[in-house]
Amino acid sequence: MSYINLIQRIKKGNLSPVYLLAGQEDYLIEDTLHRIVNACLTAEEKEFNLSRYDMKEYPVEMAVEEAYTFPFMGGKRVVIVKDAYFYSSGKESSKIEHDLKKLEAYLENPAPETVFIILAPYEKLDERRKIVKLAKKNGEHLDGSALSDKELGEWVAERCREFGTSITEGASELLIQLTSANLMIMASELKKLSIYAGEGAEITKDIVDSLTARSLEQNIFALVDGVVKQEIDKAWKIYQDLLKQKEDPLKIIALMVRQFRILYQVKQLSRQGYGQKQIASQLKLHPYVVKLTANESRRFEDGELLSLLDQLADMDYQIKTGKIDKFIAVEMFFSRRSIPVKSV
Repeated sequence: MSYINLIQRIKKGNLSPVYLLAGQEDYLIEDTLHRIVNACLTAEEKEFNLSRYDMKEYPVEMAVEEAYTFPFMGGKRVVIVKDAYFYSSGKESSKIEHDLKKLEAYLENPAPETVFIILAPYEKLDERRKIVKLAKKNGEHLDGSALSDKELGEWVAERCREFGTSITEGASELLIQLTSANLMIMASELKKLSIYAGEGAEITKDIVDSLTARSLEQNIFALVDGVVKQEIDKAWKIYQDLLKQKEDPLKIIALMVRQFRILYQVKQLSRQGYGQKQIASQLKLHPYVVKLTANESRRFEDGELLSLLDQLADMDYQIKTGKIDKFIAVEMFFSRRSIPVKSV
């Protein structure tokens, strides 16, 4: 089930006896977990009826036994099974031995007064396992993988509704771009933007542009974008702003190298017929970042990208061997991009 649909069910009070929260988008898993627990228990009830078991420290049968325990003072009991690595298709060793047969038995007939939450923050589940099939059959399954472009827009709109505001399509797209689709950062920014706009108001593109904080990675992306588009004055201004924020030129060079390398890798994988999600998985990037990078990479020939990487690598070597001052080296790099710049 998608995050949006699952959250809507929780808001309506449609709670399941079992939840399998899986995927690598940490924010989706943590936010869903928080909502389930708060829908089941009050602050006072959490002290007596909320239990957590880390599967790298405790056997799963302890969590199962707790789930069968009747809640204190009635109501609901919530049992959280953390790091359930035995749900993953990958191999992971542990000193703890788990009796998965007892987990299977519980999932076949879960206690009605308990909400049993399984956290499996992994890319792929082992769909062959009975514990995976039973959790999906008798409970709710969150696919906590990276959101698609459409889902990101829906998520932003939903968060705004929760804050009592709305947002224009252009503002939503700009926010996603400025935060590199990082949900945790977006949630924080949307709260700030909603407070600024006021209840019942609409968040515009101008509000997002003026109030949203740029991350270092986003500034590097914009800097490289300026180099790609031959807008060296724009790239130089961003570089100078980073210096004013006490960022070291060597760190900036390293991040530029990383971004140009990603451009080259995305270009090569796209040429080989890989889709955005496949590229994102292989390079460990968000699909939205891959989308933006793929668009940028089309502006470059392979030889030009490799030449830029060589220039930056040579610059890094000359700085570290004391052959050139790091500030002068970066200024020379921008100068070679054919537009003169002025030192600040």
